[in-house]
Amino acid sequence: MFIRAVSSTPRRMLVITALLFTLTAAVGVGAFDALSLSRYEAPGSESIDARSELAETFDTGSPNIAVLVEADEGVDAPGVAEIGRELTALVDGFAGVGDAWSYWSDGAHASLAADDRSSALVLAWAPGDADAVRGETLPALDEAIAERFDGSSVRLTLGGSDEVFRAVADQARADFVRAELVILPLVLVLLWILCRRLRVAAAILGAGLSAVAGTLAILRLVSEFTDISTFAANIALVMGIGLGVDYGLFMTHRFREELRRGADPHRATVAAVRWAGRTILFSGATVAASLAVLLVFPLSFLSSFAYAGIAVVLTAVLGSTVFLPAALRLLGERALPRRSRTGPVESGRWARLAARVMRRPIAFGALGLAVLIGLGAPAAGIEFGAPDDRVLPAGQPVRDMYDTIRGEYAAEDADAISVVSPDASDGEVARFAREASAVAGVLRVDSSAGSFAVGAAIGTEAFDARFRSGDAAYLTVLPTAERLASDPAGLVAEIRSIDRDFPAVIGGYPAELADYRAVVAERLPVVLALMLLVTFALLFLMTGSVIAPLKATALNLLSLSVMFGTLVWGFQEGGLAPLLGFTPTGVIEPSIPLLMLCIAYGLSMDYEVFLLARIKEDFDRTGDMRGSVVRGIGRSAPLVGAAAVTLAASFLVYVTSEVVFLQQLGIGMALAVIVDATVIRGVLLPAFMRLAGRANWWAPGPLRRVHDRVGWREEAADRAPAGHR
Repeated sequence: MFIRAVSSTPRRMLVITALLFTLTAAVGVGAFDALSLSRYEAPGSESIDARSELAETFDTGSPNIAVLVEADEGVDAPGVAEIGRELTALVDGFAGVGDAWSYWSDGAHASLAADDRSSALVLAWAPGDADAVRGETLPALDEAIAERFDGSSVRLTLGGSDEVFRAVADQARADFVRAELVILPLVLVLLWILCRRLRVAAAILGAGLSAVAGTLAILRLVSEFTDISTFAANIALVMGIGLGVDYGLFMTHRFREELRRGADPHRATVAAVRWAGRTILFSGATVAASLAVLLVFPLSFLSSFAYAGIAVVLTAVLGSTVFLPAALRLLGERALPRRSRTGPVESGRWARLAARVMRRPIAFGALGLAVLIGLGAPAAGIEFGAPDDRVLPAGQPVRDMYDTIRGEYAAEDADAISVVSPDASDGEVARFAREASAVAGVLRVDSSAGSFAVGAAIGTEAFDARFRSGDAAYLTVLPTAERLASDPAGLVAEIRSIDRDFPAVIGGYPAELADYRAVVAERLPVVLALMLLVTFALLFLMTGSVIAPLKATALNLLSLSVMFGTLVWGFQEGGLAPLLGFTPTGVIEPSIPLLMLCIAYGLSMDYEVFLLARIKEDFDRTGDMRGSVVRGIGRSAPLVGAAAVTLAASFLVYVTSEVVFLQQLGIGMALAVIVDATVIRGVLLPAFMRLAGRANWWAPGPLRRVHDRVGWREEAADRAPAGHR
């Protein structure tokens, strides 16, 4: 019924899809305002418990707002000190701010000022979620500070962790708009070149645009029930266009084949939707499954991309199996290119390459493996770490502020570790503080029992007003900049391992990052296992083989190693820094590579499904093992290559971003897609299938019977000679 509706009433289907597109575009246009600005935090972790205890018991918390005060005459000058105290009072009393202190506060330490006293800091804690702080408090505070101190003798810069990621989110929004302006005409031109029909190119791009609009609308609706990261919109754009083009090219290719065989537009549409639609559904299922596994993480930043991935697949499949076939049905013979090759598929470049590889599979396979292993070798040195302001380019005010702090301050008080206890005596606090201050990389410990450094008291003044509330007490452990940069998780573990005579939870920004990474590491094996098992099951249902899914997994992992090798060499070690203009930090933030892993694995399976479907179809019809591989690759590889070029170009647009995360995504994904479509599918796949022979389609008896009952076979749409299909 569905196929009949698409082929028999195409105008009606186009009207319905146009109305649906208008509706989703209207809903999706407000998606950015509904999406969230996520923090790096693990729900239910010890660091989150510590944050709650600090807020409830002491009405304070780890500072997430900072103001850098720079003065030519020095921060100890009377006039500057007066401005500093006035600024501290303004921030402390500002709506949305719970607590504030500064270099000029009573009992403050010298670490809140630069070594040469040319600048000093005001720190503040603003309670509430990231959206409230970044979307309401920070803009209003920035305006109030500018209004009050404009024209004064000091230079003021608003910063803090939430201000850094507010700037990142704002830049990501700007990059989204710029990417739209570049991607859409770029993809249209590429499709015009590939399809040689402007109307066909526009129809395929329309399917991609409908996927983007639909995904943004779905994300906006889902955001009513859970947090969705603003970065999910960037993924929606590039994957919506990419998958829409992938599936659109596959559907168009099949439709044109049917026309060349002599079918009229109606029968060509029916055949294309019936046979290509099945492959598209299986392909979409593998991509969706690869991204859906991110829901295993109880982290809104990562789960956002699972929702985005599922939504992209649903809308891309809908656009390519409903809107596009209806458009092709109306175009009819006009969908064919004006000039096309009509010879046998064995004469194509991809088919000739496959035939050559299958004549010498060991030599070509070894060469392909050597190339991929060489490109992926740097991945062995990957180092994961926390993101900071250097995800932004130099010249951004908040980035320049932290460059000043890194160069002129011994430590950053905002990065202190908090030890919070509901019941601790001053003696117990003093013993713990003394031992914590002796840990390598700890600059100072402040507590109700005084301040400590290098295992000894350095100040006898007790800060009861700040660090104690009845029996409850808390301490702050301030790390040096060097230790925080080199091993924050190790430092947190050392502080947590110190024996103490009182109950306590340990938090602060370093602990929150450590707990976040711990959750990722704990759930990662489950995520990988689910991703492999689900895609294995889907490929088995399609092929009836246990060898084909195992081969696909091994080849996909090889292409992923190239992507990770590029991340390490290009971003961790800074090989691409001169070209892209970022500052390497020597580490990679783990969430982005994990996201890229799931996307790249899904897209690799996407191409695998396209090729295997044609190869298996030909093998089932002819029984010719070697010939089916050559003919299947000859039919599908040009299509896969065209889709890969378009998708890679879409990803590469983000190389122009000023956010390192998006640059990593653009470079890494573009390279993974190109390597997968060329070296993997053009060389290693035929080499492996030649060596495996008929074992490619082997399965043990029980599984073969399972496939006979529930598996899928994409039958040939006709019985024309294989060489002329």
